[in-house]
Amino acid sequence: MGSISNFIANKILDHVYNTPYTPPATIYLAMGTADFTAAGLSVELSGSGYARTAITFGAESARAITQNAVVTFPTATGDWSQATHYAIFDAATTGNIMAFGQLDTARTVLSGKTLSVAASECVISATAGEYSDYLANMSLNFVFRNQTFASPATYVGFTTAVITDSMTGSTITEVSGGSYARKQVNVNGGSAPTWTLASSQAIDNVAAITFTTPTASWGTATSTFIADALTSGNLLMYDNGMTDTAIGSGDPVEFPIGDYDISLS
Repeated sequence: MGSISNFIANKILDHVYNTPYTPPATIYLAMGTADFTAAGLSVELSGSGYARTAITFGAESARAITQNAVVTFPTATGDWSQATHYAIFDAATTGNIMAFGQLDTARTVLSGKTLSVAASECVISATAGEYSDYLANMSLNFVFRNQTFASPATYVGFTTAVITDSMTGSTITEVSGGSYARKQVNVNGGSAPTWTLASSQAIDNVAAITFTTPTASWGTATSTFIADALTSGNLLMYDNGMTDTAIGSGDPVEFPIGDYDISLS
């Protein structure tokens, strides 16, 4: 299994909450002698005919995408160092690491031999929890397959029951009545409230997220979520870890500046 890089986590967050990202038309598989996250480009193989090679993925399934064709590297013109890790880059040289992982079996390529990676060997997945199936699948298809995913509007809301990955903006048990409505949070530089730009795989709210004052009880809010529409729509992210809060008529309902934290790793 592979994981996405800090670079791509920030790009996904900004694409959803701020500035649209344009994914590369072609992505490349690279081999390294150690973990790319620890030393970056310095661990990548080089010389003796080595070069990154284009890789493609099939459509997402169950929060994962899988390599859908054999990747064959150039024939070695000399012995290559032992490859223990891999990375996916957005360019044939230099560029940015998009995802990375460890090979199941270290590979040594001798002069005159060719390294091939069989279809289905490379899998990139999104960990379950707090990141909806919808957003996980859309993000993987968008970033690694260059499929259309327009930057959505984002609305914060509450539920009175636990949220799961497979739910939608229609199937969550959302607060209702008493003048309740989801609160839109805009892109950085727009009208308040807004999100910060992504840094270190995280964003938060630039201004307080203040809801309409309840005109009747909203019940006990147990979870908060972000959807892409004022009503119904698609569930994007959620948090079941908030403190259960009884919201009565006239109670102020607000997330102060910097209190609505969103991260992706």
